[in-house]
Amino acid sequence: MPDIKVLPVDLRNKIAAGEVVERPASVVKELIENAIDAESTEINIEILYGGKRLIRVSDNGAGMDEEDARLCFERHATSKISSDADLFNIRTMGFRGEALPSIASVSRIKLITGLKGADSGISIEIAGGEIKEIKVSPFSGTSVEVKDLFFNTPARKKFLKTNTAELFHIIDTVTKEALSHYEIGFRLLTENQETMIFPKASGLRERLMQVYGDEFVNGLIEVQKEEGKGIIKISAFVSDMGNFRNSKAHQFIFINKRPIKDASLSHAVYSAYEGILPKDKHPVFFLFLELAPRKVDFNVHPAKREVRFEDKEVVYRGVNAGIRDAVKAGRTEHVKPFTESPSMQYASANYEEAGEGLPSHVSENLELPYKPSLPFVYLGDTFIAVSGRGGLSLIDHHAAHERILYEKFLKKINLDSHQMLFPRQVNLSHKEYMVILGNKNLLYELGIEIDDFGHDAIIIRSLPDALAGGDLRGILSDAASAIMEGDRPDRTLKEEIAARIACHKSVRGKEILNQSEVSQLLSDLENTEHPDQCPHGRPTRIFFSLDDLKRMFKRK
Repeated sequence: MPDIKVLPVDLRNKIAAGEVVERPASVVKELIENAIDAESTEINIEILYGGKRLIRVSDNGAGMDEEDARLCFERHATSKISSDADLFNIRTMGFRGEALPSIASVSRIKLITGLKGADSGISIEIAGGEIKEIKVSPFSGTSVEVKDLFFNTPARKKFLKTNTAELFHIIDTVTKEALSHYEIGFRLLTENQETMIFPKASGLRERLMQVYGDEFVNGLIEVQKEEGKGIIKISAFVSDMGNFRNSKAHQFIFINKRPIKDASLSHAVYSAYEGILPKDKHPVFFLFLELAPRKVDFNVHPAKREVRFEDKEVVYRGVNAGIRDAVKAGRTEHVKPFTESPSMQYASANYEEAGEGLPSHVSENLELPYKPSLPFVYLGDTFIAVSGRGGLSLIDHHAAHERILYEKFLKKINLDSHQMLFPRQVNLSHKEYMVILGNKNLLYELGIEIDDFGHDAIIIRSLPDALAGGDLRGILSDAASAIMEGDRPDRTLKEEIAARIACHKSVRGKEILNQSEVSQLLSDLENTEHPDQCPHGRPTRIFFSLDDLKRMFKRK
């Protein structure tokens, strides 16, 4: 008896479904993209129990007649391609003919569809890949209702996360599709409640504002550029100077309106910020690229998350140069003419008061008395050199302030949270909004009091004094990212949130502290439990004793 056998059709279908349908969000993605290909202008998505119980996607697109409605559930049945040449000239979101048969094999599905202007449409019900009922039904456009996902594959079903976690994935999916198709209106209902609504927009900027709010978008630089003699068209919104994040939560890449992941293009963006981006910080970027279909292959990954470029180097250079030039232009606007820094002026004055004029040249015999009264000196715009305790301390004022604020947030020592005279409204993405509302008690422990304002907006009623004047949207966004990532092995969730929000209001490069501010910084740092490291593990200070310095100058 042979060991090799042909698998039954139903088993083949379930295996194939595993490549396309990973979770409820996969179903939502496939159904939305079918609706987009049908030239819809309005798409409605309804979800129950994180998509486990119900996913319904309805559109006002072209619809199908009875023959096409029957054929669409046959594997590899598609209207998008007809020859192998078409595989390298893909202009639609779907093309393999796998989505509907794959979904139907692991769920109970109902399709209602009808051509625009037709007298009637058709309704087809399928359970586990078997047709249960076909009947005439009046309808224009298409509605696909998916119930009890993975009901016949319990092994797959048990790997699904909580309803909330699965809903977050669905929200991510809808958000991505809405961002790249601003000309289409999207509406998401969860548990019969309106969750997200994005009316048709006039362009990318308006759609971004619908999703993230005006304040968020106004902190981004817009990039419009063509590279490689028209081979690639770049539209992007990227971080302005100083508008960086503690996580990669707001980074999106779209190729011909498809959301994808590509390490090379991400690197091209990061590289554009070389010399500007602080360590452990991440830029915000929404990158929309348009290439001739023959220049990019989407037939690489079953879920079409990865692509292959005909000329990867041209695409990389185009993205890198386009963003670098835009950031450089934005940076120029922030640069002020050079003037002598306050700290250096202060240093000169105090040397003279001490009777020690600044030498015109370095003398081998110059004595450098190390005493606490010696003024500090800025080295660049981040490091402070301070003498005392028989040596020289180099302080990273940003890292030092992070450590101080971090411990204040955790211990509520001198935190002084205050009610805001005019509460601030902050718009978030819907996922962030849900996460923040669900963890408002945790934020309250850190001195941040919030209320729900509805429609993805949060009202901030009180803040720690340490966060006054900070980027409130960025603070809440980073807090949401920390919550979604969950506990780390080395710190609790509360500690992780404290570490991220401490970074927002800590002293930045370009901020020059005066003598009293430096003294207070050093005093506060000394009173922390771990003064030598910031919350992210970087050193806050490095000390050189007189003996160290003598050895460095080969005097010992």
